[in-house]
Amino acid sequence: MVGAAKDERICIGAIIGAHGVKGTVRIKSFTEEPANVAAYGKVSDEAGARSFTLKSIGASGGAILAHIDGIEDREAADKLAGTRLYVSRSALPAPGDEEYYHADLLGLRALSTDGEALGTVTSVHAIGETDILEIDRGPELPSLLIPFTCADVPDIDLEVGLVVVDMPTEVDNRNADGDA
Repeated sequence: MVGAAKDERICIGAIIGAHGVKGTVRIKSFTEEPANVAAYGKVSDEAGARSFTLKSIGASGGAILAHIDGIEDREAADKLAGTRLYVSRSALPAPGDEEYYHADLLGLRALSTDGEALGTVTSVHAIGETDILEIDRGPELPSLLIPFTCADVPDIDLEVGLVVVDMPTEVDNRNADGDA
């Protein structure tokens, strides 16, 4: 596999700050079911240097509220803000047909249905009902933002490291003159 797909860990959330005074943290969840950010066992930071045991206790303002073993006050919780939370890929369920972990898409080359090189997938934005692929076209050119639907991205080959994009007319026209 290409890109992050060969990585053994997947980012499932990020601590965005403290909630209250007893060490509760607010977590932006990247899991399909937000509360599942605490369902896959111990999580670790990006470097793998620290591990945490999470206990989900609710939700507030679009964030999951959780207790972390050993974090007992607001100051300790605040120090964790910005920490991205990872789990072993083996702890997660296998994606279903036509389902992908965002990490598996990062770094894939993007081609148009006509075979034109478009760039590299650098991000997947979860916005509303439809995720958006961000494709970096290199210096001097704005990124392409493509709806991540079967119609707009009809083919994904993780083994080859490729996504095929059927350029939506509105995206093609908007970016033809270099405007984002």
